[in-house]
Amino acid sequence: MSATFAAAARRLSGIIPRALGWLPRDFWDATPAELAAIFAADETSEAEPLTRRELNVLLERERNG
Repeated sequence: MSATFAAAARRLSGIIPRALGWLPRDFWDATPAELAAIFAADETSEAEPLTRRELNVLLERERNG
């Protein structure tokens, strides 16, 4: 892991949990692809974004297999 990547990861680990209402472990458990999908603008989709409750249910389901 490069020093540049490590510095960016440390900064993001503080920003993203606050922005998404996550615990730090949620950030560290997320893959780069998952983070990119969360922040990607999907202007073609008419679906409503997940609520925090829906996201928590999915996170809990994933943790418990």
